[in-house]
Amino acid sequence: MEYRKLGRTDLNVSALCLGTMTWGEQNDAAEAFAQIERAKAHGINFIDTAEMYPVPPRAETYSKTEQIIGDYFKQRGDRADWILASKIAGPGNGITHIRDGQLKHNRQHIVAALDASLKRLQTDWIDLYQLHWPERPTNFFGQLGYQHQDSDCTPIEEILEALEEQVKAGKIRHIGLSNETPWGTMKFLQLAEARGMSRVVSVQNPYNLLNRSYEVGMAEVSIREQCGLLAYSPLAFGMLSGKYENGARPANARLSLFSRFARYNAPETVAACSRYVALAREHGLDPAQMALAFVTSRPFVTSNIIGATSLQQLDANLASSELKLSDAVLEGIEAIHKSQPNPAP
Repeated sequence: MEYRKLGRTDLNVSALCLGTMTWGEQNDAAEAFAQIERAKAHGINFIDTAEMYPVPPRAETYSKTEQIIGDYFKQRGDRADWILASKIAGPGNGITHIRDGQLKHNRQHIVAALDASLKRLQTDWIDLYQLHWPERPTNFFGQLGYQHQDSDCTPIEEILEALEEQVKAGKIRHIGLSNETPWGTMKFLQLAEARGMSRVVSVQNPYNLLNRSYEVGMAEVSIREQCGLLAYSPLAFGMLSGKYENGARPANARLSLFSRFARYNAPETVAACSRYVALAREHGLDPAQMALAFVTSRPFVTSNIIGATSLQQLDANLASSELKLSDAVLEGIEAIHKSQPNPAP
């Protein structure tokens, strides 16, 4: 396993990160424990979760993912072996069951969310605490065409001050963003530098063969500012694995179970996906491993967040860390991207 610096910190994180959003919904605690152990045996030291998980967010399952991870730490006693990331939820997204649905990134909410996460995770500290998505109205979750809206949102300087308090208290070590834009990322960095506060060390945004929009604007920020991408949805909800080809809907698969996930179902997306799957098979590669290896190899990526609902899937994803894509495969990927760029932003 390759390890990479998390921003400008002294932490080295594995190039693959274990995602957890299925735990408590599609996976029970025993299955989650088995995934953690398998990932650790392969060299993964980085695990990502959120107060909102599992996904889809429901009041009935709220916070189960963090509870499962906390139970694992308590039983195994290996908390110090892991670089643990979690997130505070933002407003909107149909969430009414967390803090009465009046979600903000002000001091009150940050303290409440962080303390609750620490309790569930059964730990004294979180290594990377992230804002799950911006509080302000902007482009995220696939929204295109920025339309400015004035809103009563917490000023970024106030958010940084609240997070800095928690860093000084020892509850979090570093801060990160998620579903953020170039303007937002640079504003956080600029204000932190001007005020001598903790700087953002990472941005967790979607990135995969069907959505390479991060390369426009954000990639330069990541490299120049040493604020790398933690890539989520690297398989586009499993579409790039090939298991949904020809309209297939395998039992218990995410897109089979949850109709709300329509981001990768548009006809142009399905068509582009089929071309990537065919390219992989043409070169004797597993489609999922090709898609993951591409993401991991990008120079602006710090870690690639993989998720699975079975150990078989997890093993295949883990094996992608050993795959180096040939020039022919990379040329094929670029040819498809040029003809069908970002069909699922």
